[in-house]
Amino acid sequence: MVNGMEFERIKDFIDSYGRDENQYLTELRTSAEKGGVPIIRRDAERFLRVLLEMVKPVKILEIGTAVGYSALVMADTIREIDENWRIDTCEIDMDSAKKAENNIKGRGYKSGIYNLDGDSTVPGLDNSINILVADAVFTLDVLINKQCKYDFIFIDAAKAQYMKYLSGALRMSHPGTVIVTDNIFEDGKVLESHFLVVKRDRTIHDRMREYLEYIAHTDELDTSLLPVGDGMAVSICR
Repeated sequence: MVNGMEFERIKDFIDSYGRDENQYLTELRTSAEKGGVPIIRRDAERFLRVLLEMVKPVKILEIGTAVGYSALVMADTIREIDENWRIDTCEIDMDSAKKAENNIKGRGYKSGIYNLDGDSTVPGLDNSINILVADAVFTLDVLINKQCKYDFIFIDAAKAQYMKYLSGALRMSHPGTVIVTDNIFEDGKVLESHFLVVKRDRTIHDRMREYLEYIAHTDELDTSLLPVGDGMAVSICR
């Protein structure tokens, strides 16, 4: 049986075999971590890259842009798969969106910001990486009305809203679409019982438990929960 200390040793051992990111992403990761910006963890990033190489998606939806780090990870991985590749990424904060746009353009990709701000119409999403600024649930409704479909959906935003994000994601999926949900363990909180969690965190805890129960048992998805990063769920639409 593996105890907590042994598990950390296993993770450190695995990390020792990981490849370094390219210099641009290494500097961006360092800057984000120093600034307290939540970005995908190193082992989760490596897993995401391998998964993308296997799935070979052309159209990707990301829920939660932050400074654009994971969008760049995905873009670097899929850019050789199909010349028509596209990533649409949802961000609620305009300042974060502007930082993400600068980081994405700094890597050489065509990017643009669409400030929805209550506007349900979106012009043609003709950039390689499109940043859509509004509440993600509203943005998903806009994309649904636009009849967008995606091959790969990456959810990494407000955990209390994961069920709402999934509802929208499923409406823009097709059989075979892969949905990846990051940070499902909430730094270990989700493993605890409701009453052992600090009171202010119980709503998120309970909603995440509800989310995991749903994706693990719904007939719409085949799901595997993995101890990668802060926990990842990989689901395939039936």
